[in-house]
Amino acid sequence: MNFQRRNQQEEPEINLIPMIDVLLVVVIFLMVTTTYSKFSELQINLPQANGDVVKEKPEQITVSVDASGNYQVNKTPVNFSNVQSLAQVLKQAAKGPDTVIVIDADAKTTHQSVINVMEAGREAGLTRITFATQKEN
Repeated sequence: MNFQRRNQQEEPEINLIPMIDVLLVVVIFLMVTTTYSKFSELQINLPQANGDVVKEKPEQITVSVDASGNYQVNKTPVNFSNVQSLAQVLKQAAKGPDTVIVIDADAKTTHQSVINVMEAGREAGLTRITFATQKEN
């Protein structure tokens, strides 16, 4: 018989596998319940701005574009077929190379409609372009 007492205690063993399992479940739970923002869902209401009133007005052409893509140059309706035809209308309305194009676009106008006016102005040789906005309430 062995009557010797054990003086040494066994060191406790830490088992990492259950802890890793629990952490993995927590990570999966966080991934499933997280919501991601989509940039396509931004609510943008444009245009509004505050600006100084210009005392001296240069020669200008007002190009209006409504939400459905209809164009008017100086309150005269224009049938838009392509950018070159709009450029010809702008050349005829221009009183010189320093004429300013004022783009008066509806807030819901497509970006492409505004780009068409800008491109037509470039083709007509008119490089001064500004945008009409309304004052913030």
